[in-house]
This record gives sequence, C-alpha cells and structure tokens, in this order.
Amino acid sequence: MKLALVHDHLNQDGGAERVLDKLHGIYPESPIYSLVYDNEIMPPHYEGKNIHTSFIQRLPLGVKKFEWYLPFMPAATETHDLRNYNVILSSASAFAKGVLTHPDALHICYCHTPTRYLWTDPIDYVKNLRHGFLVKNSLPMVLTRLRQWDRMAADRVNIFVANSLEVQKRIKKFYKKDSFVIYPPVATSKFKIRSNPDNYFLAGGRLVPYKRFDLLVKTFNRLGMNLKIFGDGPLFNELQKMAGPKVEFLGRVTEETKIELFEKCLAFINPQVEDFGITTVEAMAAGRPVIAFGQGGARETIVDGQTGVFFHEQEWETMADTIIRFKPENFHSQTIRDHALQFDEEVFKEKMVALVERAWERFTNRD
Repeated sequence: MKLALVHDHLNQDGGAERVLDKLHGIYPESPIYSLVYDNEIMPPHYEGKNIHTSFIQRLPLGVKKFEWYLPFMPAATETHDLRNYNVILSSASAFAKGVLTHPDALHICYCHTPTRYLWTDPIDYVKNLRHGFLVKNSLPMVLTRLRQWDRMAADRVNIFVANSLEVQKRIKKFYKKDSFVIYPPVATSKFKIRSNPDNYFLAGGRLVPYKRFDLLVKTFNRLGMNLKIFGDGPLFNELQKMAGPKVEFLGRVTEETKIELFEKCLAFINPQVEDFGITTVEAMAAGRPVIAFGQGGARETIVDGQTGVFFHEQEWETMADTIIRFKPENFHSQTIRDHALQFDEEVFKEKMVALVERAWERFTNRD
C-alpha cells in the first residue's frame, strides 16, 4: 500500500489542519498534496514535510490572495499527479475530494463538511464577501459551476468518512453517499483540571462570519462581563472595534497559552453551528463546561446539563439569558473531562488505521 495525503489548502491553521497533522503522523512517509502552502502561517513543523502544491502557488499573489483564483481551483486540484499511489486519503471541506486517481487506486475522503459556501451557506458567503459590486454579482454564477463540479467530484470518492453525524447527514443529502463517522482527534492529554477558575468566559477560533463572534461581542458588551477571545482571521479588526472594555481580543496565541486559557475559564462559549467543534472538546478536556448554540456538532459532543448548556436562538437576548442563568458550580469537572476522553486522538488513530486497512483489503479483493 503506497499512500498519499491530499488537503484543500495549507494557508490557515484550523481544525482541518489538525486532522491532517494526525493523518500524517499515522502515515509519516506519505507526501501531502495541496493547492497552496503558506509557510508564514502554517506551524514550523510543516517545513520538513514533503508538500506538493498546484500551479496556483506560482500565480501572482496566489498564496496571499488565494480566494482570487476560486474559479481555477477545480482544474488546479485535478493537476495533482497521484499516479504512483494506490491509496489516496483526502482531507476535504472543499476541493481535495476531486483529485483524479487511476482505476486501481482506492480514494478515502475524510470529509469535514460538504463545501459550506456551495451547499449550506451560499447566500451568507456572497453577502459577507468583501469585494466590489462586480465580483459580488458575478459570484453566484461561479458558485453554480463550482457546485456542479463539486457534486461530480464526490462521485470520484470510494469511501467517505464524516467527522460527525451532522456531516454524515449533509454528505447523504448533497452527495447521495453513505459514510462512516470517525470523530476528529483531540489532544485531551494536554489539559488538566484546575480547582479555581478565573473570572472570565472564553471563546476562540478563526474569526470568520459563520462563527458568529459578532453576536458574542454584542452580548458581552450588554452584559458587562469579562470575555477573552483567541484567534485571528479576516474579521479581527472589525470585531475589535465593536468590543467594549470587558471584551479582550488576544490574537493568535501559543499552544501553552491556549491550554492555560481553557483551564482557567469559567466556561467556553460556542455561538456558531459547527460540523464537530474541536475547541468545545478541548474545553471539556480541561474540565470546563461549554455554553453552546444547540445545533450541529455541539449536540453530539455536549451533554446538556452535565457537560454544558445550550441556547436555542442566535440572538443576543437568548445568549445573554443563558449566560446569566449559568452557574459553573453546578458542573463537576472530572465528569466533564471523562466525557471528553472519548474524542481523544488515540481513539481517532485506532479507528482510522482500522478503516483504511479494512477498506484496502476489500478493495484489493473486490474481484
């Protein structure tokens, strides 16, 4: 079995990239194929990896203004030369599932979600786009073409692995494909329980529209409670301008700082619909409860009343009411942490290895 890894694009460091890290840890000799690679953003350990990029990497501002080349990404994905590999393991929330493979190759796709801006959030994607009138008004036609390609690309996959039951439902709806569920890896061993939390709530991740940090800032401005937000993204400056004196934006933080933030917070707040939600599980691994919007992957990872609480409308009044009623002393830290351990990275590794080996055996004996 000669295996290659394919990832959409290596120009952000988020949950999908953590999954790729663990997959490469399982198959360390495997090359990584990606549309682009930004060594200024990706963690230093990527510099030693065998990374192959597409022609977009060499285009003017192809890395820094990656989104300019959206219409060319299907073609760029199809130029990855995978002829020498008989197992392709793609990590995809967009294009990686569309690679071309030879007939005797097995393609397993670990799907973080069917492409959000094509299937679940196309209207919000266009509305929140920070480009001129011409681009905004021509983009729906581009997305229609991309949607057609994306649906066709899904047919190139032999086996889909969904990162949650929520994503499994989307794969069935949009791609008409069955899938297995293997939850993403969380490094639960990095976290420990602290007895006396500090007086602040915590949130964090990529600062992009669908994660609804705007709602979070508005709520805490009204409440006048302490909120710390870690992470970076295109909305950083805009959100920081919105923030009142009790809301602190920390930007990108080290892993050590992030762990300490989780361990000392009163609770972690998740205002968005997530496919899975690695940060919520990290908070629980530190024994801290989660206050989450009650849709999506949060309903799979959080036990209401035991490891956290839900609010059910993405309105500041609803969130504020939930936070005011929240009592951290009603939660038991060890119970929360024990629940988080089922999502540990070793569980992910065991399940992925077993799935790949079983799939390869069946694929080679299919005649």
